[in-house]
Amino acid sequence: MEQRVDKPTGEDLLRIEAQRDWVRNHFSPDALHKYDLLPEKLRLLQVILDAGWIERGETVKLQSLGITLGDALVQELGMEWVMVEDEYGRDPAIRLPGTTVILFPLTMISKRLERAEAVNVVELFNGVRKLAQAMAADPDYRLH
Repeated sequence: MEQRVDKPTGEDLLRIEAQRDWVRNHFSPDALHKYDLLPEKLRLLQVILDAGWIERGETVKLQSLGITLGDALVQELGMEWVMVEDEYGRDPAIRLPGTTVILFPLTMISKRLERAEAVNVVELFNGVRKLAQAMAADPDYRLH
């Protein structure tokens, strides 16, 4: 099956929002607004990881961290959420408008944890940001 990229459906958006809420709700109710701030998103992800609040097998919670990492990249780079469907299923991803640059933040953290790697959220974010910017600057990734 060829990869297909679509806008998220209402159902997709509800699932993404539920995963986003799982992370955001680690802030106290009077501090939920901090999720809107890029440094606070990244700090919260690191706190959740460092505190060990998620076990390796808790896939939905781990992917929720990926949604928040995606939100941070969307905020920083002006990316957009899309759904990518291929022979493996249908998953949320982020795309840099006007390019073919598509990233899959959903599993960026969980895959590292599965390999027993320590995750430095700021380093991961900065590395992915630089890679996306380099790809976006390459004419081969521009839509014609």
